[in-house]
Amino acid sequence: MTDASDQPSIDSGLFRNVLGHFPTGVTAVTAVNEGRPVGMAIGSFTSVSLYPPLVAFLPTKDSTSWADIRAAGSFCVNVMAQDQMAICGVMASRADDKFVDVSWRPGPTGAPIIDGSIAYIDCTVEAVYDGGDHDIVVGRVVELDVLDAKDPLLFWNGGYGTFA
Repeated sequence: MTDASDQPSIDSGLFRNVLGHFPTGVTAVTAVNEGRPVGMAIGSFTSVSLYPPLVAFLPTKDSTSWADIRAAGSFCVNVMAQDQMAICGVMASRADDKFVDVSWRPGPTGAPIIDGSIAYIDCTVEAVYDGGDHDIVVGRVVELDVLDAKDPLLFWNGGYGTFA
């Protein structure tokens, strides 16, 4: 293991600026915890393995939404469409009830599949690893499907958009 003092000092503002030039898809990771739907906007989502089918997302460790999702033990990744920017804003907020105006149905694990999403990936939590100020959450895919082939919502350079 490398000692932190051996690492180069990287300015956090520069780090965010440079990595902000890498476009990412936008997802809403959802769950039901103690009978209540919870969710969060996530750009750091990726496929991990075909055999077994695994995906991953990276929430900040201090996120209360992540704490609720972790406690649920399962989650659904909703691939956000370009016309779901308002829902994404709610999922990114600290609102107490992010689902008050969001239409959804339960997936196989009970986690919300948000109406209007491009696709969903319903998962159980397989493992959680340390990733600095984030956790690396690996999910085992239970069910997935494409719901609507419309343009995706993208995050790039500090803002949301889609293909032009």
